[in-house]
Amino acid sequence: MRNGDRLGNRLGLNVPYEWWPGSDLLAEVETAGFGWVQLPAPPITVLSDTRSSIRHARAVAAALDGTGLRAVLHAPGDLSAGTPTADRALAGALSYAAECGAEQVVYHAQMVVDGRSAQDRLLAETRSLAILCRTAERIGVRLALENLAPVYPGPETVSANPLAVRALVRRLDSPAAGMCLDVGHANIVAGLRRTSLHRMIAPVLDVVSLFHVHDNLGARWRAADQRPGIDPLRLDLHLAPGDGTIDWVRAGRTVREHAAPLLLEIHPPRSSPAELSRRARAELGVLDDDALDAVAGGPAAVDSLL
Repeated sequence: MRNGDRLGNRLGLNVPYEWWPGSDLLAEVETAGFGWVQLPAPPITVLSDTRSSIRHARAVAAALDGTGLRAVLHAPGDLSAGTPTADRALAGALSYAAECGAEQVVYHAQMVVDGRSAQDRLLAETRSLAILCRTAERIGVRLALENLAPVYPGPETVSANPLAVRALVRRLDSPAAGMCLDVGHANIVAGLRRTSLHRMIAPVLDVVSLFHVHDNLGARWRAADQRPGIDPLRLDLHLAPGDGTIDWVRAGRTVREHAAPLLLEIHPPRSSPAELSRRARAELGVLDDDALDAVAGGPAAVDSLL
């Protein structure tokens, strides 16, 4: 890769929940220079109904077919494996991903507060995920387990510790199991534990198959972390890179040196895909102005810099 864009086509953008990933929206994402898109899964009720799930996935596939985008699917955020109903829905999400062409399924793992009462749920989840990983291996989809963070100040789930998610990935011992390292979530937890973001993410990079990239104001201990127009208590803000307090000079170097896709996960209201692409590349490590200008020309222009 010569001078220009050190991210290449690894950068992606999420389609927010409740948004339909139609042809026009996906074309706008691709034109902005993104190489990946994160699709929101339909509700658990749809994923659990084979006929409805296939119909929905094929409509998404038709929209994707008009682009060169690669895709990941985000499973419903409240889905927790370990019961027959939840396992059926997560199996449905894997099948949905295979049907629409998504390569990975992001899953919120270990969504329980640690303690004696949580152990049975964690064990049931692990057993279910081990079975589901065999399904994922067979159909060629990877299950990416995501580290979480408190949305508001309060108890942390087990998966707030990236090392706990890494341990689960290693326990599953499957080529279909990886980690979705959410840099924004790790920044919140680093602040709550009064440590550095680098110390939170460096030990888990060996199992990462996908990054979620967004910004926030950390644990919001300081008066400077209160800003007009932003919920005064919310921690998990999903801001664009540069709008929060993450040191993207150092974090950007870390993610650039990894091979996994980088999915911007920015909540609405938000800037246009073109503006998000430009700003993210600037924050995460574009070398020169030519590369910033190239994203306006889409993937072909970005490729010309490689």
